[in-house]
Formats: sequence, C-alpha cells, structure tokens
Amino acid sequence: MRVGLITPDPGHPLLADTAGLLAPEHEVRVLDPRAGAAAAAGERADVYLLKARTPSALALARELERRGAPVLNSAAATGRCQDRTAMAELALRAGLPFAATRTHASLAALRASAEPAWPVVVKSRHSRKHDLVARVDGPDGLGALAAGWEREPVVVQPFAPNSGWDHKLWVVGDRVFAGLRRSELAAGGEEPARPPGRLPDGWAELALRVGEVFALDVYGVDVIAADGGRPLIVDVNAFPGIRGQAGAPQALAALALRRAGRRGER
Repeated sequence: MRVGLITPDPGHPLLADTAGLLAPEHEVRVLDPRAGAAAAAGERADVYLLKARTPSALALARELERRGAPVLNSAAATGRCQDRTAMAELALRAGLPFAATRTHASLAALRASAEPAWPVVVKSRHSRKHDLVARVDGPDGLGALAAGWEREPVVVQPFAPNSGWDHKLWVVGDRVFAGLRRSELAAGGEEPARPPGRLPDGWAELALRVGEVFALDVYGVDVIAADGGRPLIVDVNAFPGIRGQAGAPQALAALALRRAGRRGER
C-alpha cells in the first residue's frame, strides 16, 4: 500500500510514529501542502492523511479527491472545522451540546452591539494558529482587544463556569483518547497536561457522535464540564496533534490501511 502524508511537518510525533509503523511493509510519501493542487501531479497513493489546514493544503486535498483518492479527513470536513459559525450551526442543528454562538462581522461590530450578558468568550470566526480566544468580562475588555483585532470577524459564546480544565477528546476511527489540559482562558498560565481518569458516562459516545455529524475520521473535541457536570462542546478540530497518547499511532496506521484497502476492493 502507498500512504501519503499531506503535511509541512512530517517529523510531528504522531505522523513520524505512524510512518514508522507502516514503513516496513508499505510506502509512505510526504506531500508539501504549500505547493497546493500542483503537488498532486503524478500522485498515486492509496490513501492520504491531511495533517494541514491551509488553503493550499485544502486545494491539494480537493484535487486528490477529484481523482478518486480517499483523503482523511476530507477537504470539506476539514474546512467546516475552520469556520466556527458553520461549526456551531451544524452541531446545534444535530442536537449536540455545543455552546450557543453568535457571529459578528468584526470586533468593531461587536463593540458597537449591545451584548446582553457578561462574561463572554470571544473567538476568531476563522480558526487558525494564534487566533483570538479571550474571556471578556465587560465592554472595557472589548476595548482592550481592539488594538490587535479591531477588524477580526468573531464569534461570541457565553462563558460557562467550569473547573478551568478542558477535556481533550481525540478520536482516530473508532478509538477515543482523552486528556486534561489547562484552559487557555484560566488564570495562572499554562500547566502540564494530565490524565483525565475515568471519563464521565456518555462522553466517549458523544465524541464519536461528533465524528458522524462532521464526517470526520481523525479529530479532537474540546469539552468542559458545565453546570451539574453536563458536557458542553466548545470546539472541534480536524486532525489535531494527539501527542503522548499510547496507541494513537497504531490506531492511525490501522485506519489508513483500512481506508486504502476499501479503495483497492472497488
């Protein structure tokens, strides 16, 4: 089998470990997503893993899909996770416990609106590295963000009181992995990740349901325990890093081969 990795960073631990598991019997090749659709020229892998979210990476994935190759995750599913407005609409329409989300054309427009309740969480509408994610306790807090983000399209979610730790649920195929990470909204700065212990009943099934709704194969779901311990989804990520999770590279290698095998059966 031939497995293609669409990534600018093939040395990422998850990808490197997965490639190491595959390499003895299968060919693993790396495609630089910065080349866009042009990188598809001459490509003939049996399955591709899309570990990039840039416009050029999505263009490459779409071209490979047009030629009939399976891409995990698909370009469409990956794109849905980059628009937090579309993400919230899809999740809420499907009945998932997703945070209520309002969209504003810019931070300036949000500042001009009458926000009904504080505190809130303000995020960039378009998810990307180093985007805006901030807790705001009142109008003065919005003013403090203006210098760097005045024209940024944003979404606003009510702040849900919680422990200050995010449950990170990562899914590879039908395998669910989990960890606890300090919320970027919590006071006190970053703290090391820690094991979550036993997940609350139904949370693993909730993570798998997210994959069905969003048509994702490899993804992350950020969940907080809101009032009464109920799960509240605050973000969905296509193909996250999944660092330090025993069994994740094995699950990814197995998933890639299953999808490649399905193509070969056609």
